[in-house]
Parts: sequence; C-alpha cells; structure tokens
Amino acid sequence: QVQLVESGGGLVQAGGSLRLSCAVSGGTLIRFAMAWFRRAPGKERELVAAISRNNITTYYADPVKGRFTISRDNAKNMVPLQMNSLKPEDTATYYCAAGPAVAGRAPTSQSAYSYWGQGTQVTVSS
Repeated sequence: QVQLVESGGGLVQAGGSLRLSCAVSGGTLIRFAMAWFRRAPGKERELVAAISRNNITTYYADPVKGRFTISRDNAKNMVPLQMNSLKPEDTATYYCAAGPAVAGRAPTSQSAYSYWGQGTQVTVSS
C-alpha cells in the first residue's frame, strides 16, 4: 500500500519561504509521476506543480511560476516543494499525489493520480 505523508507546512509572513516535503512509502518512487495540489478555503482543489518519473519534465500552474520549485529524490523517496515569495493567496491545504505515468509525462489532471496524502496547512499572513 503506497502511502504519502506531507510535512513542512506552517504560518509564514508574506514574502517568506517554506519547504514542503512528501515522504513516499510502500512503493518505489521512480514508478510514479508526482504532484502537489492545493485547496484554498471555499475553492476547488487545484494543481500547483507536477514532475515526471524521470525528473525531466515539470509543470507549474501560472500563479506559482517563478516562485515554487518541485523536485524529487528517487533514492530517498522524497518529493520537496520549495515555495518562495509567498503571498496570502497561497494560503491553502497542500496535498502530495502520486500516479503511474509514462516516463516523461507530468500529468496535470487530478484523475491521473491514484495516491494522495492527508495534506499540510500553509498559511501566509499579510
């Protein structure tokens, strides 16, 4: 059973940084494309960033381009999300997700991801 556990959330002032981590167990990370999603209060869950199995392809949602960086360490089964220049509108619960995919693909659809973590809260104060 694949399990994903997020960590690193918290409260930060606007302009600050946080580094989220997703620890993957019960499966080999290199089998999966990985992604971070978020859900803000009163809004639908949305894709933040995705990365392909082979670490070649990444995707970023427009609101986070240039500020967030997704990476992966297949040896350590970890997927960090570095978040810089945080804004109040980044406040949300952030979820890690894993899904089988062709090596070079970083799927953008939620339906492509089979496994989900419980989420970690990020709050950005103005």
